[in-house]
Amino acid sequence: MNKQDLIAHIAKETGSSKVLAAAALDSLIGGITKSLKKGNPVTFVGFGTFLTSQRKARTARNPQTGATIKIAKRRVARFKPGKALKDAVK
Repeated sequence: MNKQDLIAHIAKETGSSKVLAAAALDSLIGGITKSLKKGNPVTFVGFGTFLTSQRKARTARNPQTGATIKIAKRRVARFKPGKALKDAVK
């Protein structure tokens, strides 16, 4: 399922237009993004939690040239599924 499929599904389930469904989805994604930028987790009970974690600095190898490169530490987004989602996917 891609974003357009999800917008169509939301519009059908709520009886609203695709424009309103797209605005709602964009607002949801924007809210999650802003919260993660601040370092705050976003939890949907039963569905899961979006959070950030630190990835350590490391050295890697360029597969084309074989040269080693340094990759700086950085924050990355993570998703931890909730129990209800895990059970539904089984």
